[in-house]
Amino acid sequence: MRYHFDFGWLAEYYPTLIKGVLVTVELTLIGAVLGIILGIACAWARALGPSWLKPFVAAYVELIRNTPFLIQLFFIFFGLPGIGVQMNEMTAANLAMIINLGAYSCEIIRAGIQATPRGQFEAGASLAMTRFETFRHVVLVPSLQRIWPALSSQVVIVMLGSSVVSQIAAEDLTFAANFIQSRSFRAFEAYFVSTAIYLALAVLLRQTLAVVGKLIFPRRVRQ
Repeated sequence: MRYHFDFGWLAEYYPTLIKGVLVTVELTLIGAVLGIILGIACAWARALGPSWLKPFVAAYVELIRNTPFLIQLFFIFFGLPGIGVQMNEMTAANLAMIINLGAYSCEIIRAGIQATPRGQFEAGASLAMTRFETFRHVVLVPSLQRIWPALSSQVVIVMLGSSVVSQIAAEDLTFAANFIQSRSFRAFEAYFVSTAIYLALAVLLRQTLAVVGKLIFPRRVRQ
């Protein structure tokens, strides 16, 4: 039996798809901003922080990087209520993405810090800066400039990984695709369109981060 492709019927589901795209974008934006901030803090702690703090940050990074994102999401949404910590699906999805990106970006940023010439640390010390002030004013921006492409790729990976938040009923793009498929029984068209949208989002996000990098690090353009 031949399959007859038909995408016209999707028009009635455009509001559902648009809502799913907006939720995915929202999750990505919040996760990227707060996740990178968390990654910077953890990278400082691992590379330049006090010795007592390093084991705790290292344990967090290893735990997150060596466990599936879906399990992390389930632990937050289904596990934490067992000890009285309850949250809705969007809060749980945001928290899971922030924690996940924070761990991965920590190691990426730490690599940039470790590549910093020793003379920059000595220059900060000669100006009577503390280790944190040296990190903030002297080390951080050049370090981010070195690793921006890798960090951008990780943000895109986290955006694509956000598709699993539909498992806790967060109404993202994958949730929308599942909903459409369950109502129309046309799985090929529903998932083909959602795949195309994810591809477009990934390309757009990568290009946006490249532009942001050029704006934040103008010296990179002149090189």
